[in-house]
Amino acid sequence: MFDLDRWVEIWVTITRNKTRSLLTCFGVFWGILMLVILLGSGTGMKNGILGNFKGFATNSLFFYTDRTSEAYKGFNKGRMWEMRNRDVEGVMQSVAAIEDISPVIFGSNGDKNIVYGQLTGSYSVKGMLPGYFNIESQELLYGRLLNEIDIREKRKVCLIGKQVNETLFRNQDPTGKYIRVNGLYYQVVGVVKPRSSNVSIGGRSEESVFLPFSTMQQTLNQGDILHILCMSVKAGYPIQGVINEVTAILKAQNEIAPSDPQAVGIVNIAAQFATFNMLFVGLDILVWLVGMGTLLAGAIGVSNIMMVTVKERTKEIGIRRALGAKPLTIISQVMSESLVLTSLAGLIGLSLGVFLLDVVNKLLAANASSSNGVTFFENPEVHIQTAIAATVVLLFTGLLAGLIPAWRAMQIKAIDAIREE
Repeated sequence: MFDLDRWVEIWVTITRNKTRSLLTCFGVFWGILMLVILLGSGTGMKNGILGNFKGFATNSLFFYTDRTSEAYKGFNKGRMWEMRNRDVEGVMQSVAAIEDISPVIFGSNGDKNIVYGQLTGSYSVKGMLPGYFNIESQELLYGRLLNEIDIREKRKVCLIGKQVNETLFRNQDPTGKYIRVNGLYYQVVGVVKPRSSNVSIGGRSEESVFLPFSTMQQTLNQGDILHILCMSVKAGYPIQGVINEVTAILKAQNEIAPSDPQAVGIVNIAAQFATFNMLFVGLDILVWLVGMGTLLAGAIGVSNIMMVTVKERTKEIGIRRALGAKPLTIISQVMSESLVLTSLAGLIGLSLGVFLLDVVNKLLAANASSSNGVTFFENPEVHIQTAIAATVVLLFTGLLAGLIPAWRAMQIKAIDAIREE
């Protein structure tokens, strides 16, 4: 049952020496405040860094060609080679772990290569399959994405990036209108905005024009050459196994030595995400260690003060014992005082830490529209699970801080305590 007199007694005991209690509370307050701020800052850093990759499939791979480093089947070392359509077909038929795949080719991005009426601009031109937009996803602002019919019929259609639309059409809906791309006219079927503004393949998507892969291959008049092979891997399949399979197919179909380590270049986005995740796990562990160390220092301060309080109340405890107070009553009294002292300081620190993170988050959100560079800090916050964990740690620390003083109080004999001067 809730005993009001008991809690009043605890409060009177704590406030009897206000200066000492405040200084003792400060250690716990500072420890939990630092823990919350460090955890929130770690989350903000994680959100900022991973936000730069938002829009890219975390299981994506990108293959490109490089010079051979070994002579093979009559070909000299240092030979430059090109991937072709047959390589895409071979990979699609032989590698079951691929979820989406798209070859990519790049066109000329010369001066004023994109024209609409009297308006011009210089932008990147890319050709790809519809599956590419599952690897580097785009936010559709107007119209539609490229589809399989565009590829099969080699339609002269295009998607344009947000910046291209702003330059040529003043942010109006351009679907159905025609623009000139590297001297040829294409009908605009949609406008896209990249979900990731800091990572892109072959130029920023908002400053690019996207053409159907088959159409662009035909207009470039370079045969069936492609520049980059992009793909994503199905969940549950090992990334390295897919890399080995695809690399072996590319080497076999292009007369490259199986042991050549240089001829096939690879950008492994999955490995980069795994590295970041390991970094953040280590950061979380470090934050908890530092925060717990600071909190433990505050708990030791509480324990020391409770030891002093027990010593000051030796005679009082002896009288309680002589009047028949049970050992559990003495122990619970001391531990309750320690728990109240720790909890008050800790909850104030926890609340202040969450408030400060919220203020920082609002300031970052207010400045987000004017920030164009790479962001390394975004949305610092403490998740509810973390707050609960911090509260549990706080309560446990409070009980731990009162354990030794409570044991010391139990060692006091009633007759010796009454004689204490």
